[in-house]
Amino acid sequence: MPKAAPSLTLALLQGREAVMAYFRPLLNKHNLTEQQWRVIRILKQAPDFTLESRDLAALACILRPSLTGVLVRLEKAGHVRRWKPQTDQRRLCVTLTDQGHEVFAQMSKGMNRQYQKIQQRLGEDDYQTLMDLLSRLRDLQP
Repeated sequence: MPKAAPSLTLALLQGREAVMAYFRPLLNKHNLTEQQWRVIRILKQAPDFTLESRDLAALACILRPSLTGVLVRLEKAGHVRRWKPQTDQRRLCVTLTDQGHEVFAQMSKGMNRQYQKIQQRLGEDDYQTLMDLLSRLRDLQP
């Protein structure tokens, strides 16, 4: 019987789980889910700290129906504000609030420390190679 080829998708999931083990304690300490943190981080990097919900979903790798729940919880916590532009009520925009900026600031040092630990464990060259390969993989077209 031929041996099964290694699974790229399984290897990626296992790698993600190994990496997330560095970040979950900090997320738990701040009562945030992984998805909530991704939304906050992406909005922090957006122009005017605002994005349309469809763009935010794509950037955060969260399905649009799931993003709705994430945004509801973030809005209740005071981290984001959702609004519809006067010019097009079909669009939904999301803005990071002052409290969202504060949460980002509180978490940034700890998150950066965890990234540094991962980089140290892999080594600078391997870390950069991994990031380059993941970027190339992300850009592949089917």
